[in-house]
Amino acid sequence: MDHLLRPIYQERIEKEKTLGVIQYDIKDNESNITDTFDSILLIVVAKAKSPIVTKHYILGEQKIATHIVTEKMLRKWLQNGSNRKVINWVLFGEVLFERTNYLQSLRLQMQTFPYDGRNIKTGIQFAKLIRRYLEGKEQYTQGNYLDAYIHVLSSVHHLGRLSVIDSGAYPEVSIWAQVKEIEPAIYKLYEELVLSDEPLQKRLELLFLASEFFIHSRTEDGAAHILEVMSAKEYWKIQELHEHEELEFYSKDLEVFVEYLIKHDYILVEPFISKRGNVMHRHYKVNINKIK
Repeated sequence: MDHLLRPIYQERIEKEKTLGVIQYDIKDNESNITDTFDSILLIVVAKAKSPIVTKHYILGEQKIATHIVTEKMLRKWLQNGSNRKVINWVLFGEVLFERTNYLQSLRLQMQTFPYDGRNIKTGIQFAKLIRRYLEGKEQYTQGNYLDAYIHVLSSVHHLGRLSVIDSGAYPEVSIWAQVKEIEPAIYKLYEELVLSDEPLQKRLELLFLASEFFIHSRTEDGAAHILEVMSAKEYWKIQELHEHEELEFYSKDLEVFVEYLIKHDYILVEPFISKRGNVMHRHYKVNINKIK
């Protein structure tokens, strides 16, 4: 099909800023990965006015979608795992064009998954896990078991993604096939939640107990990235944490994560006098006793 699609991307490969072009074709029972399109063209460029430009085409009876993305946006997706289908496109798509082995190098980086990359991805997923777990417990305490179930299911999903990241692999769209192979205990947890004949309330009780163990055992690794960032200086305001170029990936989960780490003594609170006198600013610093 390459010769049919070539007119769509030919103009792009003639431009110096185009780094690579990947084609990913729809597979049986995987239409979600291509958003139901027959073929995807992922075109990576060094810079552009817009980080993402999407176009749709008709080629005979085929639906084609092109996504022109900047290298910065692609790196962001790969870093924080917010666009998992793109991981499949990059890893398993057909390379139609690349400049100076750009895509081969990118795939090699993804497959070797350097420590720094795992560190930040672990932190982001752990922060998401904490938020969903706490939201689930809150709904459970209020007797809203169906709402609690949704949050707990999401927290187990993040737990599964953590296990894949810890193994050195990228979490793919078919995450549970990976988890079953890598960490059967977490896969069993997922099965108990989804397939058990126990009443929902009982399933949630068991999941909370098991999840607490897994969360506790992963807290040190989950906190490693944010503590490393915060070790750069003694005190931090919450806005400074939000604006840090790496911590911005934590997004809405950052403050819940910080409070969790305060509760477990990884981060300490330092009050500072404000202009209002009786109202104190709340600053944060790393508990150095928790850093190896």
